[in-house]
Amino acid sequence: MKKRIHSSKKSILLLTGLLMLLVSFPVMAKDKSKKTETVSIKTSAICSQCKDRLEKNIAFEKGVKAVNLDLETKVLTVTYKKGKKSKENLKKAVSKIGYDADELEADPKAYERLPACCKKDAAPH
Repeated sequence: MKKRIHSSKKSILLLTGLLMLLVSFPVMAKDKSKKTETVSIKTSAICSQCKDRLEKNIAFEKGVKAVNLDLETKVLTVTYKKGKKSKENLKKAVSKIGYDADELEADPKAYERLPACCKKDAAPH
């Protein structure tokens, strides 16, 4: 009789554990889009070197998940974790690389370090 009760307790514990596990899956599988935000920033980028430089540097900013610069429109699209960054933080990062970011002008020292082909007065190539 004791073996039967002991076996029943094990079964109940096992079923309870499985039930708790199944209930927790929907909580763990929350929509990730709620945890990230995507912003667009107009830049002064001109060429593929600008694109490479911006994408590489912004990708290393904490919380950034994806980054893409459309050279035709000069718009940098950044997806990042909410709470880790803000659009203002990202604009400052773009400025510190040497490019304008919306209304925020490029950091003068960083701008001077850019190659000649990446400066605002350079012809697109």
